[in-house]
Amino acid sequence: MGNGSLVKKIEKDLESLSAQEQFELLERLIRRLREKRHKVLKIGWQELYGLGRGLWREDAQEYVDTMREER
Repeated sequence: MGNGSLVKKIEKDLESLSAQEQFELLERLIRRLREKRHKVLKIGWQELYGLGRGLWREDAQEYVDTMREER
């Protein structure tokens, strides 16, 4: 079953729920999505430190100095 057909099945199943049950389900879904969003965003500087090493050919401070001179 593809994702599209699964979504359609869920939508069809939702029709059999009362409005109150649909609201409760929606609240649960929103809560789960918020929890996932917070987990994804919990990346600290320690994990990011050094990831850009080797992407630039010049020193960061030299680059900043050059950009300031060009203004």
